[in-house]
Order: sequence, then structure tokens, then C-alpha cells
Amino acid sequence: MPPTPANSGKTARRAGNWRLIAVRRLPSGALLPPRPGARVLVLLILHLVAALVAPLLVRWWGPRACYPLALAPAAAFGWAVARTPAVRNGGALVETYPWVPQLRLELAFRLTTLSWLMTLLVGGVGALVLVYCARYFAAGSVGLARFAAVLVAFAGAMLGLVLADDLLLLYVFWELTTIFSYLLIGHSTERRASRWAAAQALTVTTFGGLVMLVGFLMLGRHAGGYRWSELAGAGLPADGYLATAVLLVLAGALAKSAVLPFSGWLPQAMAAPTPVSAYLHAAAMVKAGVYLLGLLAPVLATVGPWRPVTVTAGLLTMLGAGWTALRQCDLKLLLAYGTVSQLGLLTVVLGAGTPKAALAGAAMLLAHALFKAALFLVVGAIDHTTGTRDLRELSGLGRQAPLLAAVAVLAAASMAGLPPMVGFVAKEAVLAAFADQPLVLAGLVAGTALTVAYTVRFVWGAFGARPPAEQTEPQPVPAAMLGPPALLAAAGLVVGLLAGPLGALLRPYAELFGPMPERLALWHGPTLALGMSALALAGGAALFALRGPLVPVLARVRAPVDSARGYEWLSHAFDRLAIEVTSATQRGSLPQYLGTILLVLVVVPGGAMLTAGPWRQRVALWDTPLQLVVGLVTVVAALLAVGARRRLTAMLLVGVTGYGSAMMFVLHGAPDVALTQFLVETATIAVFVLVLRRLPERFSTRPLRRSRWVRRSVGAAVGVVLAGLCLVAVGARTASPISLAFPGLAVSDGYGRNVVNVVLVDIRAWDTMGEISVLVVAATGVASLIFQRSRTGPRPRRPRRPERSPRRGPRRGPQRPVWLRGGPTLTKRRRSIVFEVVTRLIFHTIVLFSLFLLFSGHNAPGGGFSGGLVASLALTLRYLAGGRYELAEAAPVAAGTVLGAGLAVSVGAGVVALVVGGSVLEKREGRPSGCPGIRKLLPSSRRILLSDGRGSYLNRGRAWMLEHSAPASAPRSTATSRRPARPRAG
Repeated sequence: MPPTPANSGKTARRAGNWRLIAVRRLPSGALLPPRPGARVLVLLILHLVAALVAPLLVRWWGPRACYPLALAPAAAFGWAVARTPAVRNGGALVETYPWVPQLRLELAFRLTTLSWLMTLLVGGVGALVLVYCARYFAAGSVGLARFAAVLVAFAGAMLGLVLADDLLLLYVFWELTTIFSYLLIGHSTERRASRWAAAQALTVTTFGGLVMLVGFLMLGRHAGGYRWSELAGAGLPADGYLATAVLLVLAGALAKSAVLPFSGWLPQAMAAPTPVSAYLHAAAMVKAGVYLLGLLAPVLATVGPWRPVTVTAGLLTMLGAGWTALRQCDLKLLLAYGTVSQLGLLTVVLGAGTPKAALAGAAMLLAHALFKAALFLVVGAIDHTTGTRDLRELSGLGRQAPLLAAVAVLAAASMAGLPPMVGFVAKEAVLAAFADQPLVLAGLVAGTALTVAYTVRFVWGAFGARPPAEQTEPQPVPAAMLGPPALLAAAGLVVGLLAGPLGALLRPYAELFGPMPERLALWHGPTLALGMSALALAGGAALFALRGPLVPVLARVRAPVDSARGYEWLSHAFDRLAIEVTSATQRGSLPQYLGTILLVLVVVPGGAMLTAGPWRQRVALWDTPLQLVVGLVTVVAALLAVGARRRLTAMLLVGVTGYGSAMMFVLHGAPDVALTQFLVETATIAVFVLVLRRLPERFSTRPLRRSRWVRRSVGAAVGVVLAGLCLVAVGARTASPISLAFPGLAVSDGYGRNVVNVVLVDIRAWDTMGEISVLVVAATGVASLIFQRSRTGPRPRRPRRPERSPRRGPRRGPQRPVWLRGGPTLTKRRRSIVFEVVTRLIFHTIVLFSLFLLFSGHNAPGGGFSGGLVASLALTLRYLAGGRYELAEAAPVAAGTVLGAGLAVSVGAGVVALVVGGSVLEKREGRPSGCPGIRKLLPSSRRILLSDGRGSYLNRGRAWMLEHSAPASAPRSTATSRRPARPRAG
């Protein structure tokens, strides 16, 4: 078990995969018993399932589907509530699943005080936001199914982030939240502002995440592990290496929480729908960065750059964003800059690394989520009922919607820090924590005064009555839109009144930093913190009262650092740099590109081989004379291909070299690899045949004789270097290769005699999973390049299948049979009836042969990849015989659907073991007797689905590429492709 923090106990008890690490004992002296019943993995799977079924539910029920979808985050909230006794008594629930034990990688989840608090916010606010969405969106809203699915998936990713104990696992969920937030911010795809804001958020947070990943790797190497609990007990030495790692981690955290210098993306993200802002930008995503600060502060707060960076960046953000918020007339933008300001405050407090600051920071984390999510939802209700968010156009809304105004005032009182709200309790604790640091305290008081000022501006602008403006006539506010913000605002009041119990719950987190004499309370008596709080309230009220004279000043004086302008400048600068570099290096000459790559390959590895010491290993030129014959034929074909001047001749000779390689595999006793090579070579020749139709018959005579000899010399040098590298790699072995054990493992562990297939699907399953993912990405990328010629052009439509033309009268004369429906669409020059007949006769046989290869590949040559290649060749045959319309007839399912289904089956086959308590892609014992191939079924199915999908997608892409550039013949049936026979006389 990994070590626990220094002030925690060393006793632990296990129950399945759950372990309770006791930080404190109960009054009776007994340890708090673990609760093995509910697992984090179940909650994550619940969110995944909800996200998958969301489009179907939205199709059935429209926006009301958000009600059942809210059950997923509500379950997470209930799970966290049930874990409250463990948190109150200082327990830490740990759940682990082995992943790659050899590398000490595992799916590790840990519920501590801070993660418990974040789980409550992620689950509770997420459920309320989904309920709110049921009335926020109108029936038939564009993209609602996608929005609901992504929002639930984001909630699951955020849940995994706050519960992850492993830093690498945390990074995975971190990037998932980045991707999902990109999709949510850019929900309105038709609006340029939404696309720009989504791209900016993705760019900034992804940059921070990559930098943070490097910091995580450095921390893990320094501490000997990536578990947070291991870092807590490792006793890391403070040196330059650790300081660099800390700076990298801080960059990622500040970028995620929109703290300077990365604060520009959050106000731009207000282009997203208001429920997204209420959830992501008040309670979830932007809290990830400050949560990471709070998570790592017990270990890293004493490292050199930690406190200077967090305090400086936090204070500058708090003051700059607070000042900018006073200049906003859009209520949503006002709250956005206020959120940035509050995130700066949280950065200062959670990064301080003291017991008082930790307690205050945890309380402020809760308070901010409650009042800011409520206010964002109120703004959404205002926009929904009045059609505007501009405070210059709103007047008298408080009288027209008194319940909405009451909710807004209650939440705003917490944001301003008025008693008895939880915001007051947290603000007073923050000021008390920095009472011994005058400069920081002054900055906090000034920032709090700005908070009070823009809070009053928000309430007055949204609900006040101004004589010059017309009275706003709102529509009635639905209960589903009023209930969630009312519950959040009321929770702020209730938690403020229960400040003492709240402090008891948060106390274990503060004790990670040392003894904690302070406590949270609604009233501490006359203290310095109370006086500073009153001063901030008075200052904020004065700023609002003097708004008239301050308006010109606010218009002229901007924040000293504008992240939005900085991002825009950097973006344009990188665009200009890319243009300059591309224009200097990318001249459009393929020989130049290839020559550069090959010359580097010859010089670098070739030079290393020449300067190395003598190589004494004996080389066997051949094992049998037949290998020599095949090798000579392959070499001769390669030399003839270089000198061939006709493209078809060169293509056929290159094919001979490929088949020669396959024969070499046969002679070396690798029939499965040879079969794959034969099929790949055949598919390649088919592609070449299709491409050669659009190219001249002969190669150009432009290259001079000297240029040809240079190219031949480079090619020969590359061949010599690659052959030498192969020999050096074989001769450099110092131990027996592990592959010598594969034949035995294939039978004993994989229950199959096709060693290659069992190795790919069972022994090295993760490599195959990566290969599948790469193929999906590559196929999607190639198809997108083919189908989308420009960023702004319309999407090309699928070719329609030829339709049967209506009869124009009675048919007379003999009717010629139609073997392929796409055949009549071809011109007479391209059409071959013999080819159509042969294709019709053998197509299904080829498909059946591909299925045979799929199911026989476990014990004989074949497998999913070979079967998929054969199926793709069958589709290619249909295309060659009948054109692109025939290909659409042969593969009526969208290629993207097939690709997605193959990937889903692959992932499903990998996670099945998790359901029964195993690890990802783990082989489980107890296979059914008499079914030796049952273990192979799912992996082979994922390969055939992916391979067939890839073949269908690429063949359809090739057809579109070859046919789209020229005018295509209109689909014609047999009746319209020829003249009807004339009636005979007599």
C-alpha cells in the first residue's frame, strides 16, 4: 500500500478493491469500516451509458429527456453524500484496478475531503443544470441530442478527474474535459463567435495540459510513482528539477482555471449556451485547475516558485478581472469576468499552503460554485423570458418577476459576502488566513471591494427600475428554470447558517498542512477580518455610488494585462510564422521532399554505422536455394521498375517485388504474414490501377541522365543502409528475444495455433487496440481530405443510388438482364458486360471467403485483418464493374457508422473484463468446454468490423476522388439507357 501523509495513521483495512486509509480514529478507537458496495467505476460507466443513450432519448422525448439524464450526476451526488461519514472522520476511500502492473500503472481512485467536496459540486450542480436544460431548450432545437450527450459525458469525465489518485489517470480525464468543453462551447456551430471561442478554449487548455503532463512525468520520476498518496509520503527534495516540474504543473492549472496569463479564453467562452456557463464555468471545469492546486499544495507548497507564482498570478487576475467586470453591460460577460476574478482569489488561497488558507479555500470553493452557478442560471432565465441580457435594455424586471429577483438577490448577497450567506463565512476566513501578510491582505480587500461593486451593478442592472428605459415585459419563468437557481441560492443560505458543521467536514483537509486551531463560524466577534470585510463592503458600495464619474475612467483605463488581446496577437503571429516557414520549405516538389528524407536517413544512421566498431557476427546469405531464386527475381523486378518508362509496366514490376516478399515469408514458415502481404499487395495494385486511369501512359522525360543517376545512387544507398540497420539490430541482441516464447503462449494462454493472430489479439492486445485507433483516425482524415475540398464549401452529397424509372408504356421486345444496378450508369467505353457477370457471380463468394478467414484465423492463416482486406477487395471489384453508384449499392451503410461500430466493439471487448473484476483486455479463465474459439470471437469481430469499414470507407473515398472531378453520368435505369425496340411490321 502506498505511504500516507505524515500526519496520518498507518493502519489500513481492505475490502475487495476498496481500502480505507485511517487518518483519524473514532472516539471508540475503532477504525471506520470500509464500504465496498458502490464503486467509482460504476458511476463512470453510468455516465457513459447515459451519454450513449442520450441521442435516443432526445429523439423520443425532446428536451424532456434531460430529466432522466440528470439521474447520472444525481447518482454521483448521492454516492458522495453516502460517503460523508468517512470524510467527516478523516477517512480516505481508495479504489484500484490493475492496468499495466509491470509499469505500476493502475486505475486508482481516491475519495478525500477535497475530492468529496468536488464530487458534491460536480454531481449536484450537474443534475440541476440538466433539469434546467429541459425548459431552457425548445422542442426541435438543433443539436440538442449531441449537446445532452456531451454534457453528461463531461460530467462523467469531471467526476473521474476529481476522484483520480494517479496523476496520469487525472491527465486523461483532464483532457477529456477539454475535448467535451470544446464541443459544448461550440454548440452553435453556425455562429463564428462560438467556433472561435471553442477553438481558443481548446488551444489554451490543451497547451496547459501538455505542459502539465511533462510536469507530472517529472514529478513521477522524482518520487518513484504517480499516485498522489505516494507523492505525499515521498519527501521530495527541493531542487531545481523539482522547481521546474512545479512550474510546469502550475502552468497547466492556471490555464485550466483561466488565471493570468491564460484568462482570456473564459470570457470568450460565454458564446456557449447559458447552462454550459453555469456548469463548466462556475462549478466544474474551471474549478479543475484550483482543485489541482489544492490537491498538490500539501506536498509542493513549500517548493520555491509555488507561492510566488500562485499569489502573484492570483492577485493580478482578481484585480484586473474585477475592474474589467465593472465595464460590462452584458450580464453574462459581467459574471464571466467576475468568475475570472474569483478564480484568482481561489488561486491565492488554495495555493498558500497553510492550514487557515486551506480551510478558507475549501469553503470558498463551495461558496463560489453555489452563488455563481445560481447567477448564471438566473441570467439564462432573464435571456429566455426577455430576449436580452443587456442591462441597458432591462428595467423594472424586479417588479415583473419578483421570484426570479429574490433568487438573484439571495445568490448575489453570497457573492458580495453579506451575512449570513456562505460567501460571508468563506470571505471572512480568507481575510483571517492572510492577516499576517499585509500586502496580500490589501490586495484581497481591494479585490473584494471590486466584487461588491460589480455584484451591485449586476442586481441593479438586471432588476432595477430606471426612468429613461422602457419597462421590460418578461414572459413567465417556468418552474424548471426557477427551481435549480433557487435551490443553489437557498443552499448558500443554509450552509452559511451551518458554518460550524461545514468547518468540521472540511477540517481534515486543512489538517494536511498542520495543526488547525481555527474553525469556521458565522460570528467570530470583532476581529480584523470582520473589519476588513466591512471596509470592502463600504468600498464596493462607494464604487457603485460613484459610477457616474467613474464611467469615463472605466472606458479609458483598461486592465494592465489583456489575455484576449495577447492570444489573438499570438495566434496571428504563429499564422504568419507558419506561412513564412511553409513558403520557404514547402515548394511543392515531391522529389525534393523525398530526397531530403532519404538523405537524412543515409547520413545519420549510415554515418553511425560507419563510425562504429568492427562487427563480427556471421551472416548467412540463404537457408535454401529457393530463397536465392526468389530474392534474385525480386531484385531484378526492382531494377526493371526503376528503368521502366511506362507507368503500367512499373506498377506491375513493383507488384512483383511485393509478391516476392510474400514468397519469402512463405519460405520462412510464416503463412499468415505471407497471406496478409499477398492481400495488401493486391489491394495496392488495385489502387494503382484506379489512379493510372487519370495519369499519362508514360513517365515524363524531364529528368536528365545525370539526375537519374543521382536518384538511383540515393536509392541504392538507402537500401544498403536499411539492410545494414537490420543486420546491426539482429547482431546487437544481448539476450534471447521474448518472441521465442510466443508459440507456447499462443496455445497455453490464447488457445490458438495461429501464433501471429493470437499475439496480435491476446498477447499484445494493447498494440492492436492502438493500431485500430490509428487506422480509424487515418481513414477519417483521408476521407475528410477527399470529400472536403475547402473549409467553407458545402458538404458533398452522397451519390444517389440509381432509381428505377417509371414505365412509360408497355414494354415490347426482349429485355436485356441487368447484372449490376450501377452498370447502366457507365458509358459504353467503360462498361463490360462480361466483367459485370463475373462480378455478380463471385462477389458473394469473396465475402464468404472473408468470413471464413475471420473465423478460421485463430488456428489457421487468416484473421480479422486478412478478412477485412478480402472484403475490401470485393467492394473494389463492385466499383470497378459498376462505378461509384454500384459501390453505394454494395455498401448502403455509411462508412463512418461502420468505423464507429468497429471501434465500439473493440473497446467493448476490452472492457468486458472490468465488469467481472478484471483489468482492461484481460483474459478470463473458465472458457466454455467445446468452444475453443470463443475467446477469439470478440477480438476478431472488432478487427473485421474495422477492416470492412475501412475498406468500404476508403473505396468509397477513392471512387469519389476519381469521379467527382469530372462530370458524372446521371443515374440511369435499363429503360432509359437504351432505345426501346421498335415493333415489328405485320
